[in-house]
Amino acid sequence: MKKKIVLAYSGDLDTTVIIAWLKENQDCDVTAVCVDIGQSVDFKVLKKRAMSAGAVDCQIIDVKKEFIEQYLWPVLKAGAVYDNNSFALKYAAYSLIAKTLVDFANSQKAAAIAHGAMCNGNTFILLAKGIKALSGNMEIITPWFMWKMKNRKDLMRYLARRKILVTEKNKDVYKIDSSIMFISHEGLDLENTENEPQYRKILSLSVSPERAPNKPEYIEISFDKGIPVSINGKTQESTALINQLNKTGGANGIGILEIIENHIKGKKTRVVYETPASCILSYAHQKLESICLDGQTLAFKKLAAGKMAKLVCFGKWFSPLRKALSAFVDNTQQAVNGKVKLKLYKGSISVAGISSPNSLIAGSPCEEPTKPAKKPAAAGAGKKPAPAKKRAAGKPAKKK
Repeated sequence: MKKKIVLAYSGDLDTTVIIAWLKENQDCDVTAVCVDIGQSVDFKVLKKRAMSAGAVDCQIIDVKKEFIEQYLWPVLKAGAVYDNNSFALKYAAYSLIAKTLVDFANSQKAAAIAHGAMCNGNTFILLAKGIKALSGNMEIITPWFMWKMKNRKDLMRYLARRKILVTEKNKDVYKIDSSIMFISHEGLDLENTENEPQYRKILSLSVSPERAPNKPEYIEISFDKGIPVSINGKTQESTALINQLNKTGGANGIGILEIIENHIKGKKTRVVYETPASCILSYAHQKLESICLDGQTLAFKKLAAGKMAKLVCFGKWFSPLRKALSAFVDNTQQAVNGKVKLKLYKGSISVAGISSPNSLIAGSPCEEPTKPAKKPAAAGAGKKPAPAKKRAAGKPAKKK
């Protein structure tokens, strides 16, 4: 039997070349696996492209619900923000992709996992650490380390010689990474930090704040133990809830972030994110926590959040410390219950009201009234005074 290799397949030029290259150089059967975290991809076209390049199969594995409930909720509850402005979701997504690849490879008794990440990027490190954490003995094949091809022209030439047709992307298109939680844009004019982002050209999920409606929109989000469960009183399944917040937030210009990202190896990249749902949920959750958790717990939780964000962004999702920090966070969230009403207006979010049965604010409508303490009784209080001694008539008072 031929060697079985599972390939993390994105449908792009490089991973399509990898299918043909592996078949020629490894004498193997390649199964392409696309992990669906909500990215904007035509999966029918993607599958057809993988098969035309020589894959024996192409599997689309939908993990959107797992991504939200097993990865987003822990990050949200912790308030894990990296570099003071970057929500750790993008990095957590690669840990889930690594887990999905390992699970599928084990089910197929594959000998190796291959991917198209280049050796100088975050993706390479995050996938490698995730795969090794879950399957230390699994071989990881990284063709960019092994072949002589150096650029897109080399890749296109390789496919053309084998009569494998792949339409090359327009060079005037931003490099896009997407999921159900975010869309990131980088490259082109963004590489020059002197340029103002051209939001009309960049944005696809949101509108710029200038183009948002002139009238504010109000929404109310309910939380149960730190997890959002309903919008405007309507309970929703997790993916539907995220989709609605993305739609509502995007229409009001919420969640547009311009970030200078620090790579693990020291490189920096300028990125524009569209992430309405995560910005709305992070803001609402933080405000609800502020009235439900005592000051000491909040202060320590901020320290834990910073450490957790760093672990996630450095590919340590499956580490014992990250799991321990999440256990601490889950304990704090037992009291984070209630409703947060938000005002969305031209890219800004503000609080229009908060209520919680666990509010610690004095005089809160949800707080049980406390009875005034009784004053301590004075010494001898409650006793009848002793009667004064009467002096007999006609007797003079005794001299002292």
